[in-house]
Amino acid sequence: MPRTASEVAARRKVFAINPMAAARYRDRHSVSRKKSDPGDALVLANILRTDMHAHRSLPDDSDLGRAITVLARAQQDSLWNRQQLANQLRSLLREYYPAALAAFATWTNGLCRPEARELLKTAPTPTWAACLTRTQIQAALKRAGRQRGIEAEAERLRDVFRAEWAHQPSLVEDALGKQMLALLIQLDAACTAADQLAEAVEEVFPQHPDAEILLSFPGLGIQLAARVLAEIGDDRGRFADARGLKAYAGSSPITRASGKKSAITRRWVKNDRLNHAGSLRAFASLRASTGANAHYRRRREQGDWHAAAQRNLFNRMIGQLYHCLQHRRRFDESLAFPASPEATEAAAA
Repeated sequence: MPRTASEVAARRKVFAINPMAAARYRDRHSVSRKKSDPGDALVLANILRTDMHAHRSLPDDSDLGRAITVLARAQQDSLWNRQQLANQLRSLLREYYPAALAAFATWTNGLCRPEARELLKTAPTPTWAACLTRTQIQAALKRAGRQRGIEAEAERLRDVFRAEWAHQPSLVEDALGKQMLALLIQLDAACTAADQLAEAVEEVFPQHPDAEILLSFPGLGIQLAARVLAEIGDDRGRFADARGLKAYAGSSPITRASGKKSAITRRWVKNDRLNHAGSLRAFASLRASTGANAHYRRRREQGDWHAAAQRNLFNRMIGQLYHCLQHRRRFDESLAFPASPEATEAAAA
């Protein structure tokens, strides 16, 4: 929860009180169900007066940390918006322009690539695309910034566009082409916003004192590390221990026990942004860290599904991150994932 400008200026401590907890506390002193603003203010004051030890104030992050939070969240939102628009465009092209989907299927990021967007602007319908010459396709690729393999790619695209595809009636096809161009304008803007915000994050994040520690972890690049810092903040007193951070990230399991029944399940109440970043980080670390990969394989051999094993790895690494941030140390794989006695004996043999 961000602080308001007046709260920042006054440097007041702010406590987040659950509305349900305030309502239950109100019932302790009155059973008439009456409610008023002065009465609620008194209830909230009494909650902190008697039970302040059970509540934690909002974190007091630095100005640089809050700036990174704004940029990292905005960049993540722009990526989600870009993907949503790309999905809409893909669905529309599937309806009347399957040649475009086949032509861009081999490209990384597909419809979000500048070459794909430039070609769709040049030929918004399959009829136009079939009439494109090699020179026109090469010119479109150059306008999009492509510098290598232009001639071979232009030849491949020309063959795909001129292949036999099902077509809508001409009037319907032209109407769908206009709809596609309108959607393409939105996708262009979303791609530009995502790129600009990514550049802003790359400029600001390395200035933070915690950047070096975060980037030392396997699977964390600048963008993903900035998202992690944005969600955990740089106030070292925010979490009492590593267990609190694990629960906040949603990586630690939760036990539900009643009588003779007991069940261990995943957490549903969590910081979704941090949980998403942690899942991506755990997946990327499988290739960047031999210790992380070995831990994941060991969990799979013990019977965990992929998601459970990856969540267990994320839970372990988020605890390591808490330790490194608290003690101002870089990640050390030999300490984070020590070799098992069996592996040590096998290496010695």
